[in-house]
Amino acid sequence: MARLTLLVISALTAALLSAPASAQWKWRDKAGVVQYSDLPPPPGTAEKDVMQRPGTGQRKAPAAALPASGASAPAAAAPKGVEPELEAKRRKVEQEAAAKTKAEEDKSAATRADNCTRAKTYARTLDQGTRISRTDAKGEREFLDDKARAEEVKRINAVIASDCK
Repeated sequence: MARLTLLVISALTAALLSAPASAQWKWRDKAGVVQYSDLPPPPGTAEKDVMQRPGTGQRKAPAAALPASGASAPAAAAPKGVEPELEAKRRKVEQEAAAKTKAEEDKSAATRADNCTRAKTYARTLDQGTRISRTDAKGEREFLDDKARAEEVKRINAVIASDCK
């Protein structure tokens, strides 16, 4: 019984210690020598020379063995040297960034449209000659004279020019 337990423990230990070996890259270098590493092959290594990728544990199928109907393996659909999972994550991050940028642009456009509407309404009020008052720094009410009205018209026209495109 002790011998059987020792055998089972030894087998489990061997299996656990060999697991990291499956996370190895295997490729043929330019000289034709098979290389093993935990790092991907150097840039410029042809895709046909990569024989094993981490996590697959299998050799890559030759190009002739792939179906011609366009239903190729997922690794063949990805750019050379790029893991499909990493590519999917990269696309997801890019889509999220694009969506965030679009949301910010939409918010900015809505703010500009609101500013444009308000500025045009105020410009009509100024053009009608209605008496306009505002509160000064002391909290007292003051009416715009002709000079102040002209300055307001100039300022509001600048806002219209910038926000009403």
